[in-house]
Amino acid sequence: MYPWKTSRFLVHGNICYMATSSAKSSTEDHYRQRATYAYFLPIQTRWQDNNQYGHVNNAVYYSYFDTIINHFLIRYCGLDTNTLTSSMVGFMVTTRCSFHGPIKFPQNPLDALGVEKIGRSSVHYQLALFLPKSHQKAAGLHNKHPFGGCFLDSPVLEMFERVACATGLSAHVFVTPTTKTPISLPDDFKSCLQKLHSAAVPL
Repeated sequence: MYPWKTSRFLVHGNICYMATSSAKSSTEDHYRQRATYAYFLPIQTRWQDNNQYGHVNNAVYYSYFDTIINHFLIRYCGLDTNTLTSSMVGFMVTTRCSFHGPIKFPQNPLDALGVEKIGRSSVHYQLALFLPKSHQKAAGLHNKHPFGGCFLDSPVLEMFERVACATGLSAHVFVTPTTKTPISLPDDFKSCLQKLHSAAVPL
C-alpha cells in the first residue's frame, strides 16, 4: 500500500466499487461536480449495455465518453471525420474511467465534457456521467432532452444529479490522415475547444 493513499470498497447491491482517499481527494471531488463541466449530452442507454450483474458494463462507459467528445468536435469545431477529405484525424492515446456508482438500463445519464489542456497537436479532456434525479422517469426524459447537447446554463441540467457517478479523462493526438504524424491544431479549432477549458481547471 502506498503511504499517501488508502482504499476501501463500497458495495451497491452486488456491485463493488473501490473508493480512495489521498492528497488528491479535493481534486477528485472537484471533477465529480457538475459545475466543473461546460458541455452536456444526455445518453440513451441500451438493453445490451447491461451485463449479467444488472448494470452498465464498465467498457461501455468509454463509448459514452467517446460519443460526447466526437459529438462536440463534429458539431461545433467542424471536425471532418472523412479521411479522404479531412486535413487531420484524432487518435485516442489515453483514456481512463473511475467508477463511483452504477448506471443501469433504462436510466439515461448525462454525459459531461470539459477540456483540461490544449497542446500543439493534442487535447486532454475531462469527462463525467451524472444520473437523472430519482423522481425522473427511468425510461427517459422524453421531449425535454436537449437533442443537440447543451451548455452549463441550460435548465435541463437540473433534471440530473450534481455529483457524478463516473469520471474520466481522455487525450487525443491529431495527425495527418496520410502520414499519421502530429499536426498543429488550427486556430479556429483551438478557439472552439477553449470555450470548454476554463470550467475544467481545478479550483
